[in-house]
Amino acid sequence: MSFVNIDLQGAVAVLTIDRPKALNALNPEVLADLKAAFEGIDQNAVRCVVLTGAGDKSFVAGADIGSMSTMTKAEGEAFGKLGNDIFLMIESFPLPVIAAVNGFALGGGCELAMSCDIRICSDNAMFGQPEVGLGITPGFGGTQRLARLVGMGMAKQMLYTARNIDANEALRIGLVNAVYPQADLMEAAVKMANTIAKNAPIAVRGCKKAVNEGMQVSIEKGVEIEEKIFGGCFETHDQVEGMACFLSREKPKPKAVFTNN
Repeated sequence: MSFVNIDLQGAVAVLTIDRPKALNALNPEVLADLKAAFEGIDQNAVRCVVLTGAGDKSFVAGADIGSMSTMTKAEGEAFGKLGNDIFLMIESFPLPVIAAVNGFALGGGCELAMSCDIRICSDNAMFGQPEVGLGITPGFGGTQRLARLVGMGMAKQMLYTARNIDANEALRIGLVNAVYPQADLMEAAVKMANTIAKNAPIAVRGCKKAVNEGMQVSIEKGVEIEEKIFGGCFETHDQVEGMACFLSREKPKPKAVFTNN
């Protein structure tokens, strides 16, 4: 892969989009590398993923305008499908994914961050969906995930005005979970990932699946999904070990390899 680096830090995989001269802008090659990077993660060994961008200016500045400027209608739709397929893969990836947003997260960059489970950012981060200023709509899920995350009114304001918001505003509206000085961002992201990685992997994966699937259905259907996932945790090593250790006041030892039994 030319544009995505993988750094394994114990049970945490740090993926870095590495195209700093273009502010890590997304083109088909970067998207293909991003897909390959996620597909290459050993889900038996890794328990949490951190996604970030190379350099101190940009997470992902957006999709590559140069590659989009001459697209036909059919090519534009195909490019949108390419991005959406990959972002949906990240959103439904069994492991939790933390976006460590270091700088610009505009257009496709904001959409990529929103496909992750948790977003934290540096104090110089900037978010926005500027597409209408370019004569297009967001194409990688921006019209869908933004409204789900920050509410319809705020999402429409950001989409219609094409104005960027800073880190503090992103925190205020709930687009990000926390803001850190840039020098501390990656340490904070990896620390959070390690905290997640120490918990029972079956349960963590189950929580992600229950939230993601439950948000797409009624509360009645959602709690049915939760019941099945909850029940599926029982008789697993992690449940037996975790509850036995709670009762005996010992530390549980989750299995190193993911298994359903």
